[in-house]
Amino acid sequence: MGERYDIAIVGSGPAGLEAAINAKIRNKNVIIFGNKDFSPKLMKAPKINNYLGFYNISGKELKEKFESHIKNMGIEITEERIDSVYAMGEYFALMVNQKMYEARAVILATGIEYGKPIKGEEEFLGKGVGYCATCDAPLYKGKVVTIIGYNKEAEHEANYVSELASTVYYVPMYKGSLELNSNIKIVNDIPKEIVGEDRVTKLVLNKETIETDGIFVLKDSISPSQLVPGLEMEDGHIKVDKNMRTNIKRCYAAGDCTGKPYQYIKAAGEGQVAALTAVDEI
Repeated sequence: MGERYDIAIVGSGPAGLEAAINAKIRNKNVIIFGNKDFSPKLMKAPKINNYLGFYNISGKELKEKFESHIKNMGIEITEERIDSVYAMGEYFALMVNQKMYEARAVILATGIEYGKPIKGEEEFLGKGVGYCATCDAPLYKGKVVTIIGYNKEAEHEANYVSELASTVYYVPMYKGSLELNSNIKIVNDIPKEIVGEDRVTKLVLNKETIETDGIFVLKDSISPSQLVPGLEMEDGHIKVDKNMRTNIKRCYAAGDCTGKPYQYIKAAGEGQVAALTAVDEI
């Protein structure tokens, strides 16, 4: 744990970047978590015609403009995935694996979570289901763990868990070669349901059922309601007022995570409003 930041921004799409720019202009100490490619959706956009000042531009070209802008302002992306955000009264604690960051205010710019949860995933969250394997691995020493991995980073977490657990099953939800320890059992199947009573006992897949003590679902991002305990949602999006305040004091939200339209220019505008409100209120 190091310094306490004025504002922590979770997400590096247009909303998060715009929030960071405006907070930095107002001399706030800012940290922004995300990806150096900023947003997978941005990188895949073939043509953008509704972003003022940048007509007929590709997502990749717009990303390069964003990159130049923040570089000139001395803003760097911290490439870590936030696992949970806790309101601690005077500050927020942002958890990353076994590390913690502190900030006086938080702006959520997480985008929209497109993947639906597995049946039983939300019901058993904290009862055998988790989103950070390296955080909770010590709880499963000598036990059976199943990891459902949606990206290559999940392999590193699986390897760590395999040093503590008696058995680790790995269910890859992506294609490509796997770099896993030899004691990890690879299951090429599709998860259908997480079942149990007070705690998780099984993962039901298309072709088989695995008896397990714990399940880690390792995605690129998790839904905001799971990321921030107590966060109020509305129709699957974070509920905000016109100043981008959520129901939690000094926690703001901007961009696709607050609702439609899912447009870059709308996201950027909300990022600016969220930053200005945060600056006024911290």
